[in-house]
Amino acid sequence: MSRLLDRLQHELAAIDAQALRRRRLIAETPCAPEQLLTLAGAAAPRRMLAFSSNDYLGLAAHPALAAALADGASRYGAGSGGSHLILGHSRAHAQLEERLAGWMAPHIPEARSLFFCTGYMANLAVLSTLGGAEAVIFSETLNHASLIDGARLAKAHVERYPHCDLQALDAQLAACDAPVKLIVSDAVFSMDGDIAPVAGLLALAERHDAWLVLDDAHGFGVLGANGHGVLEATGLRSERLVLVGTLGKAAGVSGAFVAAHRTVIDYLVQRARPYIFTTAAPPAIAHALLASLDLIEGEEGARRRAQLQARIAQLRTGLQRVLPADGNAWLPNSPTAIQPLIVGDNTRAMRLSAQLDALGLRVGAIRPPTVPAGTARLRIALSASHGADDVARLIEALGQVLAQPSREAA
Repeated sequence: MSRLLDRLQHELAAIDAQALRRRRLIAETPCAPEQLLTLAGAAAPRRMLAFSSNDYLGLAAHPALAAALADGASRYGAGSGGSHLILGHSRAHAQLEERLAGWMAPHIPEARSLFFCTGYMANLAVLSTLGGAEAVIFSETLNHASLIDGARLAKAHVERYPHCDLQALDAQLAACDAPVKLIVSDAVFSMDGDIAPVAGLLALAERHDAWLVLDDAHGFGVLGANGHGVLEATGLRSERLVLVGTLGKAAGVSGAFVAAHRTVIDYLVQRARPYIFTTAAPPAIAHALLASLDLIEGEEGARRRAQLQARIAQLRTGLQRVLPADGNAWLPNSPTAIQPLIVGDNTRAMRLSAQLDALGLRVGAIRPPTVPAGTARLRIALSASHGADDVARLIEALGQVLAQPSREAA
């Protein structure tokens, strides 16, 4: 083995020693609460009850979206054929952007939107483009990796502020004399499930003449009376708002969008390298997303959001009865579909996840660097498609495995 490969093997061994090895499973069936899954190293698939997807409204396998995707492929073909600025921008893309801009119009003056292949690309585009050398980016400590990497790609200086700490952020902004400032935060934090103090963030943006960039990946489709996301839920309105919404989670398909004042969107079209220099997503994806928006905004979307809220309340009430009295596992205050059960130790998180696997339940173990050291957890993700019996089964199983003595503490 060459020294180059040997070096990588040593680094992989260090990952194993810290119980940080990531392994993929194979989903044999569509995304749903009950799936046929082949776990890493298993010889055959097993039917399992899954609490790990971000399919919050249960739309990923909805027949209407599958039909719309097939119809889109029939109309537009399999691929786009080029970037949005060459020949890849289809009528379906244009209609989707117009529809999303309309959703954001009550909150962003002269709103326009821009469609991206992924939320990761959208965040890279926004921060690397608006965060020029004269800018300072104020980044939330628990921001998603795509926001962190977007800030790294930008030429701007980056300062981090403590989680949801408006007072600390106010002091940092007051001490900054840069001509361009960007406050950057998740709207719903992907590993904790809590919601950022967006009204307070916008007030600081107004006070200190800053942009407010919000990543609404886990709020879009779920928050707000019509599922329009965090801006609808809070009723905020400002030309300083730049919102990134993900369309592969609650919307059930794929892709993402940026919504902002028309001048911001025009500037991104001219300068955002992740937008300019990539092939556009297949038009069929955009066509399917139009059907998804219909579902989210209609009666079915409202019903599914109500079902999701019922499952969240059921899980939180039930877990409070089974959590160990010694505090070795705790449930933070999250009002969203993301319910993290924090157990601290990496090895314990992996053990608990494996024990749940043995009971036929799939709940992923999340460890550093995705979360801070010492806060390894089971990330329970609920869906409107989960039934009351599904959640009751999970509560019972968690009570069973948490009651067993912790080997790591022994």
